[in-house]
Amino acid sequence: MGRGAIPAPDIMTENALSIDSVSHRFGRFEALKNVSLTVPRGSFTALLGVNGAGKTTLFSLITRLYDNTSGVIRVAGHDLRQTPGRALARLGVVFQSRALDADLTVAQNLTYHAALHGIARKPALLRAAEVLAQVGLSDRLDSKVSALSGGQQRRAEIARALIHRPEILLLDEATVGLDVKSRAEVVELTRDLTRQGVSALWATHIMDEIRPSDGLVIPHRGQVLADGRAERIAAPHGDLTAAFLALTGAEGTGGTVA
Repeated sequence: MGRGAIPAPDIMTENALSIDSVSHRFGRFEALKNVSLTVPRGSFTALLGVNGAGKTTLFSLITRLYDNTSGVIRVAGHDLRQTPGRALARLGVVFQSRALDADLTVAQNLTYHAALHGIARKPALLRAAEVLAQVGLSDRLDSKVSALSGGQQRRAEIARALIHRPEILLLDEATVGLDVKSRAEVVELTRDLTRQGVSALWATHIMDEIRPSDGLVIPHRGQVLADGRAERIAAPHGDLTAAFLALTGAEGTGGTVA
């Protein structure tokens, strides 16, 4: 693949991300216990859990910050351990902590990230204009990141994650620190991207970011307690809040919603 090229999908699978029987330990502490889940292509799937549920560890495994020594993780059909380069090339990540250099322009941040993916400057600038249009920041290409509002910075980070045309976005608590309006806009932007064919795994602890039709995974203390459509998980308990509390609290932590 020549410099400046953006990889096209070469394995057609039903799922943009599949995680099968993955466990992970930190010494004696088992952070993940036989976790399995899928993110179908073009879907918005929420990962709803409190601190310590295992969300960050799972994201660290998917991005290969940690190496999974049990189970299998596939990104767009590519085994993360066997072909890590191909798998990671199809992954875009928006971290909870800010990842843009505030002293550089939006264009400089995006082209630098593009260079890490082997995209030359000219096609990177063209691609930067495309992704900024997708996130509603067409007029901020030459603005310094420090001049953007919190919501605009998050949009720019999503644009950065899209620069190499990934097949799935991982968004780790992407609305932390935003006001209510900006938070709603970032969630809706991500949903709009899934309608355009990008898949999303959205990690959050905020229930009102989840819609009844969303795919939903509820991890707790390293285990997946529920996995399915949000409305189906909520139905036996009346609403999602009651379902979450029942699964993780008063009615025990070992149940699974069928």
